[in-house]
Amino acid sequence: MAKESERSVIAKLKREGKNFEILVYPEKAIEFKSGKPISINDVVVVEEIFTDSKKGLRASEGDLERAFGTLEKSEICKTIVKSGDIQQTADMLRKELDERRKQVAHLIHRSCIDPTTGKPHPQQRIENAINEAKVRITDEDAEKQVKEVTDAIKRIIPIKFETRVLSITIHGPTASKCFQTLKQYGTVTKERWLNDGSLNVTLEIPAGLQEELEIDLNRLTKGHIETEIVEKR
Repeated sequence: MAKESERSVIAKLKREGKNFEILVYPEKAIEFKSGKPISINDVVVVEEIFTDSKKGLRASEGDLERAFGTLEKSEICKTIVKSGDIQQTADMLRKELDERRKQVAHLIHRSCIDPTTGKPHPQQRIENAINEAKVRITDEDAEKQVKEVTDAIKRIIPIKFETRVLSITIHGPTASKCFQTLKQYGTVTKERWLNDGSLNVTLEIPAGLQEELEIDLNRLTKGHIETEIVEKR
């Protein structure tokens, strides 16, 4: 079994011009920071506050009082984990980047189509193209990486961004219930109720979501919908 210190990382916070550090279990610390109901005792390796944990330099009571307004170590540890920076292990960074890669691929799947078929690429195919193109995914927000990644995988798969304007007519008593679903998929730019009680909506939507939307609407209306592509851009 690994020693406690080998499985721990540093959580640190700067206050009053001084660094304060504690040793924590990385995954537990991330969970605590995100708001999960975990005892701070399960997060910290040892309830000691350092100015330099690697050198074993402990923070003085005076510094702690000035920075945190208390000498209660458990409360100070909570503040450091909640408000400070948590060092990440190589495994955690790898998992985070894998998750970010999936997020980018999902956004591309929603926003783009294969121009040869007019349909979205499966997400797994996009992930494979990202790997094949050796695109470097970073910890930056996934949405900010979509365009650059899409440009990079164009040499691997045919792909392009497309927005569609749809005219959707929903027949029957379920029309009003479908309106919220429509807004979840895109932007409703026009709506009107027809004389027969049907709802006609003009919807702007990322092209990759059209098929998924139609599946949802068909399920909700039992097939009582008509969809027409009014514009592609």
